[in-house]
Amino acid sequence: MSTIPPSTPINSERLTLVPLTPAFLSASLAGDASTAGALAGLAVPPEWFAERPLIEMRLGDLQADPAYQPWGLRAVAERASGMMVGYIGFHTRPGPAYLSDLAPGGMEMGYTIFPAFRRRGYAREAVEALISWAASQGVRRFVLSIRPDNAPSQAIAARLGFRKVDEHMDEEDGLEEVFRLDVDGVGGELAPERG
Repeated sequence: MSTIPPSTPINSERLTLVPLTPAFLSASLAGDASTAGALAGLAVPPEWFAERPLIEMRLGDLQADPAYQPWGLRAVAERASGMMVGYIGFHTRPGPAYLSDLAPGGMEMGYTIFPAFRRRGYAREAVEALISWAASQGVRRFVLSIRPDNAPSQAIAARLGFRKVDEHMDEEDGLEEVFRLDVDGVGGELAPERG
């Protein structure tokens, strides 16, 4: 795997996935929208500041392991407007022990698009961009955990070629179905393996 600077954004056709640094997360916890926006170079909507448990968790992750930064939480931003429309990221660095049976060497990702920006295809575009980037870094297996009643995320998983491999009971979200996607990673492009 090549070494990627922690501040490297990922660009897609309409979006930029901007790494959220410890300074940004700290400003977010303090409710300092002006500083957070300046640090990320984005307009940050109020919905972001309501994600306090997630912000605290990911800040703790980065403080414990600074090398997690390129894999961690990123703002999903409209390139045209510079508005943060959601967030996306991997839960860990590649190959966590908890995925060793379901997706050896793989990674689990999560994402949210804020309500005002939904139904524009941003979630799918962001997921594709993050998977393509990770595939270019040598990651070949990806996992999503989705509630059965989350029809939009279920549809995204199906369209991208994820297959259900398990289910589990999450402490916060209840029943979640676990989906896996294997990619060939040729040129870093999203290309499901055959067979």
